[in-house]
Amino acid sequence: MNIKITGTGSYIPTEKVTNSDFAKHEFLNEDGSNFNLSNDIIAEKFVEITGILERRYASDDMVNSDMAFIAAKKAIASSKIDPETLDYIIFAHNYGDIKSHTIQSDTVPSLATRVKYLLQIKNPKCVAYDVLFGCPGWIEGVIQAQAFIRAGMAKKCLVIGSETLSRVVDKHDRDSMIYSDGAGAAIIEATDEPGGILAHESATYSFDEAKYLYFGNSFNKDEDENIRYIKMYGRKIYEFALSNVPQAMASCLEKSGIPITSLKKILIHQANEKMDEAIVNRFYKRYKMDTPKDIMPMSIHKLGNSSVATVPTLYDLILNDEVENHKIEKGDILLFASVGAGMNINAFIYQY
Repeated sequence: MNIKITGTGSYIPTEKVTNSDFAKHEFLNEDGSNFNLSNDIIAEKFVEITGILERRYASDDMVNSDMAFIAAKKAIASSKIDPETLDYIIFAHNYGDIKSHTIQSDTVPSLATRVKYLLQIKNPKCVAYDVLFGCPGWIEGVIQAQAFIRAGMAKKCLVIGSETLSRVVDKHDRDSMIYSDGAGAAIIEATDEPGGILAHESATYSFDEAKYLYFGNSFNKDEDENIRYIKMYGRKIYEFALSNVPQAMASCLEKSGIPITSLKKILIHQANEKMDEAIVNRFYKRYKMDTPKDIMPMSIHKLGNSSVATVPTLYDLILNDEVENHKIEKGDILLFASVGAGMNINAFIYQY
């Protein structure tokens, strides 16, 4: 028995936000003091580091579970399964459903239950639950799904990664320019076909690193102190990722028994272009190799960092020939990897 991704789907929100849309924002330092650089220079440096030119935000009439439902429907159609045969719906997110122009996160019932309701699945044995694992949540959901299948507890699982980070950003924080919204989904099934998930790796570093990403007050001290926003210590995350993610990727690859020269694509969480490139370069450096050209497809330039949605969205776009100069062929070996709040790291090796 092998475990494969048999269908994918994604939802890219309609609201396009370019870097020039931040021109009138008043960016401040953490202590509330004025930032000394102009917004033009801030945007220029931002692009150099992150690679982000634009990002997508959910329209006002949508919440997180709405986007997830659309991605899930596409994944189900792609796999040609009957949704009533699903054993699990695993929904990775971080902030629940947040209605536009409100400040409350809504997680009751779970977002997985909401998607099951929207899909109109009647089968009570289709178990729906949420995963809170930071940006690596979708990959962790896939790891859990394949564990259920290997244990004989399931045959088919729907794994979703969806988030509306635009609704938890502090407009006075430069980091708000990184975040975006989106949804990606996949069907994970037991199959007799060759390939599938060959090995996985997962870890949580919390002794010193637990609060590298956190919920905090606005940098504008005049804002309501009871409202909090997504915050991060970017330099610490960068250094942590470079120290730990290549090691996890290498450990996962070695578990699979696949030589590094057989890797065709690395689908890494679209966090920050400079960081992702540094991670992959350091990974290959462990094997005394130069990084192969076109090994790492990127979607961050147009879609920003949509947390749990970046990896499944990127995979779906490649399969649908929507990422220039990147294709995945039958038998290709792929490495999926992510890092994020927790601090969590995970990866899996996959043969298409």
